[in-house]
Amino acid sequence: MFRSLLLLALLAIVLPVVPAHAETPADAARALIKRYDEDLTRIDRARDLLEAAITKERRVDSLITLSYVYFLVGDVRARTREEKLAAYDRGRQVGERAVELAPRDEEAHLWYGINSGRWGQTNGVLRSLFLLGTVKKEIEIVLELNPRSVRGRALAGNVLMEVPRIVGGDRTEAEKQFRRGLKIDPHFTAIRVDLARLMIGDKRYDEARQELTRVVEETAPTNIADWTAKDRPKARELLESLRDKK
Repeated sequence: MFRSLLLLALLAIVLPVVPAHAETPADAARALIKRYDEDLTRIDRARDLLEAAITKERRVDSLITLSYVYFLVGDVRARTREEKLAAYDRGRQVGERAVELAPRDEEAHLWYGINSGRWGQTNGVLRSLFLLGTVKKEIEIVLELNPRSVRGRALAGNVLMEVPRIVGGDRTEAEKQFRRGLKIDPHFTAIRVDLARLMIGDKRYDEARQELTRVVEETAPTNIADWTAKDRPKARELLESLRDKK
């Protein structure tokens, strides 16, 4: 018994201590924003945490997550057009840096493309056509890396829906992208809202009501924070706007 205890003591001295897995800044930020709908300031804390982290070390995962967080800042926290533009632009900048560091990373391309598209949409499509080539390129890369990317399909559909036909807009193809995304994940409520918006634009009001009702009544949303803070309120707003439409 004494010999066993002595051996254990000696081993403790000579063997290196293996540290527990350290949580990265990206892990901490994603944990914060997982249920950002419960406290919107979690988005701000995640942003500040990651901005501080990349001043010390420009990790790819930190840059990607920060690009995602700035998308949320623009969508949820920003109150004015100028604040939204600033958020999407910063998301675009850090997303581009992530792409430079990890040119085959799907998420890097995704959030760079999404923030670029959101910035252009907010700034005005016609004033932002210079970004169209960049957004299309990022969509192409995302879907090449992962054809089952639902967010990639949503981005592709939104670009096809929003830009004029003369520069590549195509509402029929947009609907195909939305439906492909929903086939992959029927509980991804953001893309169902996008499909309903397209139907409203095409005056297919009854179909739009069906899609929006599904969003409102969704019981297992893929992203519960997005559904609670953005998708369900938007669906209710659009349903109200259709009240007198036939």
